[in-house]
Amino acid sequence: MSKQALCERYLGYIDCLNRQDWSHLGEFVAPDVHYNGQRIDLAGYQAMLENDFRAIPDLRFVVDRLIADPPHIAARLCFDCTPIGDLFGLPVNGQRVRFTENVFYEFQEDRIVNVHSVIDKAAVALQLPVASRNDR
Repeated sequence: MSKQALCERYLGYIDCLNRQDWSHLGEFVAPDVHYNGQRIDLAGYQAMLENDFRAIPDLRFVVDRLIADPPHIAARLCFDCTPIGDLFGLPVNGQRVRFTENVFYEFQEDRIVNVHSVIDKAAVALQLPVASRNDR
């Protein structure tokens, strides 16, 4: 797959997430997908995403940077959202927070087979009142 085609494929995946179109997730994610080194399969991956949207009703994946080196994609995703409870073990409780995720994907046969994610949890902690940060 060319760089252009891989980028377009990835942006289709991001659109699928933002629409919460779970019936089409399998078109972008392989049945035996791995997340941060652990096999979670497509059902587990979908459940993880559904939980994210339950915890963050206004969740939206925004691509800030995108680098393709087939069969790999590297992306910096930006989030500006209001989680309803805890986020990454921090008591956000409806406060608006901004953070980023650096995520690396491997594609096989047009579908994601490996995801390695690093989320900037410290950015969230710094946006909370000092008392909330010290409680955890």
